[in-house]
Amino acid sequence: MTDARSPLHERHVDLGAKFAPFGGWTMPLEYAGGGVLREHAAVRTEVGVFDVSHLGKIRVSGAGAAGFVNACLSNDLRRIGPGQAQYTLCCDAGTGGVIDDIIAYLYGDDHVFLIPNAANTAEVARRLRAAAPDGITIADEHAGHAVLAVQGPRSAALLDRLGLPTGHGYMSFSPATLAGAELVVCRTGYTGEHGYELVVPAADALGVWDALMKAGTEFGLRPCGLGARDTLRTEMGYPLHGQDLSPEITPVQARSGWAVGWDKPAFWGRDALLAEKAAGPRRTLRGLEAVDRAIPRPGMAVLSGGVEVGRITSGTFSPTRKVGIALALLETAAGLAEGDQVEVDVRGRRCAMRVVRPPFVRPSVR
Repeated sequence: MTDARSPLHERHVDLGAKFAPFGGWTMPLEYAGGGVLREHAAVRTEVGVFDVSHLGKIRVSGAGAAGFVNACLSNDLRRIGPGQAQYTLCCDAGTGGVIDDIIAYLYGDDHVFLIPNAANTAEVARRLRAAAPDGITIADEHAGHAVLAVQGPRSAALLDRLGLPTGHGYMSFSPATLAGAELVVCRTGYTGEHGYELVVPAADALGVWDALMKAGTEFGLRPCGLGARDTLRTEMGYPLHGQDLSPEITPVQARSGWAVGWDKPAFWGRDALLAEKAAGPRRTLRGLEAVDRAIPRPGMAVLSGGVEVGRITSGTFSPTRKVGIALALLETAAGLAEGDQVEVDVRGRRCAMRVVRPPFVRPSVR
């Protein structure tokens, strides 16, 4: 899929959005009259709405669908029940590298709805289809749904005003109706703030967006683009696939082992990941915080004692902390501990940074 557009594209044009390509889609990066810093601040202090309709949608159905998904993806669906969601990983069966990270919505034993990343949807669907037994259907519904992320301390108040459910727990979901649309409200997000994601039929997306924007005026609602989404998730230390997770970066290396059902008898990549866990990874994803005035960026070298010991995978300026922050894959053999100082090569200038444990800001997601 190339140059796909959200069902809400015309609303973004009307709001003066600056667009950028992302995962084969043209999506808002930031909006006129706002910009990344104001949009970031709105989510941390009031409420913001993101159009994340580029995210994939795959429906797995049929007798035993949940058991099938559980034998493929990393996390253990048996830990949750119907009406709950779970963060999980699609790993390569041979290497354990991460093909994608996914949110799984468990409807029941015969129905699981998956939300992968835009660029990886087709590949995840392909792998599931190749493994699916007779009776299990894998439907790619990428274009059939819009996804709106309503995030921030006032998100519940806004949804309450619209009559949408807000009392369900973190990583759970509930069906609802808004502006004549049947939608799903899930207590998930990618910002670290209390928030919700609305999965809406694409044909109803404009009406739902308009209802949110109208009701949101009194709550300080601001439309937010992918620029603020990136600074918000980096402050939380949340990984981005293609940078902090990838087919070359395993969950063990990325410190995402909490999303692996280690006791399950089967999942893709199980043998490779168990072996890596037992031996210890050769590199580990760590947090870095600037000591000098510097903004780290992906790909920059990290040095200790003048020797390269890793590379930045995600880096930005933290609007909340007013300091440069980064995630970096650092060699285990370097023996670096929290509080140790390293240097980052920022366009030929050696800048001091400190090894820290993310998140870089205090989370309030629950």
